[in-house]
Amino acid sequence: MSNAKAVSDASFGSDVLQADKPVIVDFWAEWCGPCRMLSPILDDLAAQYADKVEVVKLNVDENPATAAKYGITSIPAVYVFKDGEVAATSIGAKPKQVLEQEFAAFLK
Repeated sequence: MSNAKAVSDASFGSDVLQADKPVIVDFWAEWCGPCRMLSPILDDLAAQYADKVEVVKLNVDENPATAAKYGITSIPAVYVFKDGEVAATSIGAKPKQVLEQEFAAFLK
């Protein structure tokens, strides 16, 4: 069971852009092996930092409009949105410690 909420093209504005705390968005697809490797790491971050950030997943195959809007051409792509804007990005599957370092400003 994932700790990350699934979002869609339709819900992206309210779930991500209008959120009251930073949102980590995992742009992924079912067929993507590295995405599946990254998923439990993001679940850990979602549980560990639930008071600081929200972690959501957007399936790029099912939600092409949002993926296109943010220029997602390689997955997994993990973006941090703060106050409706992209505040940080990470492309590719990475260990939890690396993601914690890259997103440290939002996890403190």
